[in-house]
Amino acid sequence: MKLLYITCKDENEAKAIANECVKLKLAACGNYFPINSIYEWKENIENDNEIVLILKTNENKVNELKKKVEELHSYDIPCILELDAKANKTYNNWVTTYLESQK
Repeated sequence: MKLLYITCKDENEAKAIANECVKLKLAACGNYFPINSIYEWKENIENDNEIVLILKTNENKVNELKKKVEELHSYDIPCILELDAKANKTYNNWVTTYLESQK
């Protein structure tokens, strides 16, 4: 199983990305939650409130999912981290079945 960890500007953006990716069967599930981020951008240290979106997918869909997230995302340089994960068997089967079902 693969997880994409994505920072978004707000809850609306995270929801929109998750909804589209689940609808297209590129991700089986999305979770989002608020975070505080500190980073340098254009020579300034920024302290922002953001939303982390985690999308759950599999190896077969991960590249297409990343492309779709980049297309939908508002940031010039979106953070899209690909993480390997091991799920319990029944959840992994559900994800696989969902992603392989017809659109």
